[in-house]
Amino acid sequence: MSDSDHVFELQDLWKERRDARTGKTVSVLQGITAQVEAGALVTIVGPSGAGKSTLLSLLNRLEDPDRGYIRYRGRDLADWNVLELRRRVGLVFQQPVMLDGTVEDNLLFGPRLAKSERPIDTAAFLERAGLPPEMLRRPGHELSGGEQQRVALARTLVNDPEVLLLDEVTSSLDLESEQIIESLIRNLNIQGLTCIWVTHDLGQAQRLDGQVWVLIGGRLEQAAPARALFTGERTPLADAFLQGRLRERERTAL
Repeated sequence: MSDSDHVFELQDLWKERRDARTGKTVSVLQGITAQVEAGALVTIVGPSGAGKSTLLSLLNRLEDPDRGYIRYRGRDLADWNVLELRRRVGLVFQQPVMLDGTVEDNLLFGPRLAKSERPIDTAAFLERAGLPPEMLRRPGHELSGGEQQRVALARTLVNDPEVLLLDEVTSSLDLESEQIIESLIRNLNIQGLTCIWVTHDLGQAQRLDGQVWVLIGGRLEQAAPARALFTGERTPLADAFLQGRLRERERTAL
């Protein structure tokens, strides 16, 4: 496969933080090397504290790695204009943040910031997220959590991103909202949008049926297609996590 087929290239990626409790420096990510192909659907799973959200923040340049590098479209991430990068690589957070104003104001925030003159069918974007057009006039802060999450997703899609990063976006939603967002993401991916989704829900990773990365202790323990990972051979640590035995293994090791 040529480099042009890779949207992201991650090489020996390290990220460290200072533990506020102990004052010691800990490695949140340790030597991550991987590639994301154009049009891929990658689901990142792993125990709490494995570095999943940190990895997404690096891909969107909310943070920079301490060692190693990330290339986007063959170009070092640090060489991209940050606003241009974030237009191309959209990030939807676990907890949606509604900006002041109406739902339509929220959807138009990105294009207005970029001073774009292209026409935006805000009602169509809202409907893609499973919400009625009449919601455009409602203040964003009056919406339910599930509605706000779908508006946040539609707001990101308005920017026409090439890559969509999703950080536990359905973790606090009801089943109906979760199903709507999963269906939307699968359809977008089928249409060619590259998606990288962090989730704690292993059933969701199976349903999305893409490539799965298992992060454990800041390391990429295993990467495989979902069906191969859930039904085939796994590394001992990946197997312990997927079987719910990882904490027991860690306690035994201690």
